[in-house]
Amino acid sequence: MARNFIGTSGWSYDHWIGIFYPENLKKDRWLEYYMKKFDSVELNASFYRLPRKKTFQNWKKRTPSGFTFSVKMSRYVTHMKKLLNPEESLRMFFDSVSGLEEKCNVILIQLPPSLKFDPERVDKFLRELGRNYKEYRFTLECRNQSWFNDEVYSLFRKYGISLCISDTPCYPYAEVVTSDFVYVRLHGHEQLYASKYRDQQLLEWGEKIRHWNKKALDVYVYFDNDANAYAVENALKLKELLG
Repeated sequence: MARNFIGTSGWSYDHWIGIFYPENLKKDRWLEYYMKKFDSVELNASFYRLPRKKTFQNWKKRTPSGFTFSVKMSRYVTHMKKLLNPEESLRMFFDSVSGLEEKCNVILIQLPPSLKFDPERVDKFLRELGRNYKEYRFTLECRNQSWFNDEVYSLFRKYGISLCISDTPCYPYAEVVTSDFVYVRLHGHEQLYASKYRDQQLLEWGEKIRHWNKKALDVYVYFDNDANAYAVENALKLKELLG
């Protein structure tokens, strides 16, 4: 049976105090408060600075059974090395992430807008993932138009990679299913990170999710419009609409 995982992109936002988090709640208890409302979160911090394995182990211990993390791959792999010679950097990344054990569902790989599709480079990178990290699901968020074509979709299907459906006002967009799950990032439709999704827009996303579920596809949806805690408001509303 298909499952849905709905949450926000991160939970540690000071500007959510008084809107989502109670004023008197200590910051080191925010995760516990978050997981009262949601059973999944997308971890963005790992993109900027990779936490130690002990930190991931601590998050695992603090969260209940059934809680899941989607973890964003380090920008060292994607933006600095641009997927080249990934063996050692991937080993370091997954050595830390392994601290989550079964609570890590998906690895999000966000590519820079400047990175164009290179068949040989991408095939080698995906082959490395498939060879050594089979226990994880992978989604690629592509931000250069050169990635949106049948050659890429075919390559993703070959390796079981999900094309991330990324809703923004500024990057290419496609709803193409390339794996046994769908991964959606909602960054704000009109204004990046800063616009709230209207109820009608959320109803439309709910219909899409039900359609994918009928095809036995798990669906992961994370709201990244953190301004004014819109992400929390929208994620809770989408959960309500899906029942």
